[in-house]
Amino acid sequence: MHVRTAPGSGPPFVPAGAPEGAPDPCILVLFGATGDLARRKIVPALYELFRSGALPEPFALVGFSRSARTDEGLRARFRAGLEKHARTRPIEPIEPIEIEARGWERFARRIHAVPGDVADPASLRELGKRLESVDRGAGTGGNLLLYFATPPSAFGVLLNELREVGLLRPRPKHCAGPWLRLILEKPIGHDLGSARELNALARQALQEHQIYRIDHYLGKETVQNILVLRFGNAIFEPLWNRNHVDHVQITMAEAIGVEGRGSFYEETGVVRDVVQNHLLQVLALCTMEPPVDFGPYEIRNMKSQVLRSFRPLVAGEVAAHVVHGQYAGYRDEPGVHPGSRTPTYVALKTHIDNWRWQGVPFYLRAGKCLAARVTEVTFHFRSIPTCLFDEAACAAIPPNVLKIRIQPDEGISLRIASKVPGEGSGVDGVEMDFSYAETFDRQPPDAYERLLLDCMRGDQTLFGRRDEVELSWEFVDPVLAAWEAGGDLPLCSYTPGSQGPAQADSLLFRNGHRWQEIR
Repeated sequence: MHVRTAPGSGPPFVPAGAPEGAPDPCILVLFGATGDLARRKIVPALYELFRSGALPEPFALVGFSRSARTDEGLRARFRAGLEKHARTRPIEPIEPIEIEARGWERFARRIHAVPGDVADPASLRELGKRLESVDRGAGTGGNLLLYFATPPSAFGVLLNELREVGLLRPRPKHCAGPWLRLILEKPIGHDLGSARELNALARQALQEHQIYRIDHYLGKETVQNILVLRFGNAIFEPLWNRNHVDHVQITMAEAIGVEGRGSFYEETGVVRDVVQNHLLQVLALCTMEPPVDFGPYEIRNMKSQVLRSFRPLVAGEVAAHVVHGQYAGYRDEPGVHPGSRTPTYVALKTHIDNWRWQGVPFYLRAGKCLAARVTEVTFHFRSIPTCLFDEAACAAIPPNVLKIRIQPDEGISLRIASKVPGEGSGVDGVEMDFSYAETFDRQPPDAYERLLLDCMRGDQTLFGRRDEVELSWEFVDPVLAAWEAGGDLPLCSYTPGSQGPAQADSLLFRNGHRWQEIR
């Protein structure tokens, strides 16, 4: 499928409030600079932005970690990480022929290391002195972007200690002078109570407009395109409601296991790791009401309305609406307790109790070690009200399905009924398919690239607001509480590489539905 501009249709659709212009010069302070997230995602995203000329000039990256001993040592760590995880490879030679090319050498000169512990005030005061020195040398105008790429358990300590040494301070939204912004990685908290506590700590140190709660799924091109698909095409909005949609499925499947992160997963589990943030955010974008404009205030207001409309799952209903699973072999992973009941798979059924979606079931599932790596949303429309063809043709007519593929093959497809060529009235389902890579002849940028730029520009549209985070926890807390209380909730085993536990099928069978195959 190819995209063309229709004659007389004017310029391409660009939502009001879309980010524009170059981001401000700044220093990005990366706490947890030698950790897995920094190595796999954040530094590769910054390097890609630098190579493409999208990073501000000037710009500096200061890494804070106990093992970030020297500038040269940290640069070598980042370089090794880029060799494995950069989106565009190979990385340029260490000494390129043209030293001013946008290669590794020029990027490396912007990297500075500060060794220290997040709980040590002396280390943080030393960080403050180094930031003043880097700012003077680079000319970044005092703008600071602090990124907490640490375990969530360190957030509270960091917020308190940075506030004590004066590195966190509230600044009015429209005042002249340098800005200070903070990025908090998901998950924010361990449950509703801890999320409220962390949000309160952050608000004591900063104003809400300075806090960017990042969920990288919101930076994915296809997730952003959900809004354009709905509100940039007149054909969809009239059908986007309970009168035409039979049910909706959201799937986030991974083919890999915990990959050596057993200790982390034992603390987190699939509900905290995926459902509370990624899946509920995608669901909110898919089902929200049309906003007044595409600015951050209105978009987040509409998402918040959806989150408030989720039908709560009380303790006695969890067994009937949620299935927990664990892949065979998980207990043998390093860092996993031999008798662990930590779920690596979850499937749940929920409803949105508002005028648009009343009565439409929403099925969410996420898991590791499944048949394929795929994240997608499928809108299953109602069957035709009456069939005009012969009995065989009527039996073969499938309901229309709109599929939004978030990863790995980003795109959109629509299943429609079509006559099979030849004599007779044979009918079959065919797909109209749109692929980002094929249509635009390039891969979409990584989510972290978009989100980091938005933060440097001061655009909060794709970042979670305090009430969104707490409403999401409010929904999943009863599920977590029921599971952790034990009782009669079973942990269903499933074979790696499968569709997940067979018990999850019953969530849909009761309503005459079937899971979309993971493939």
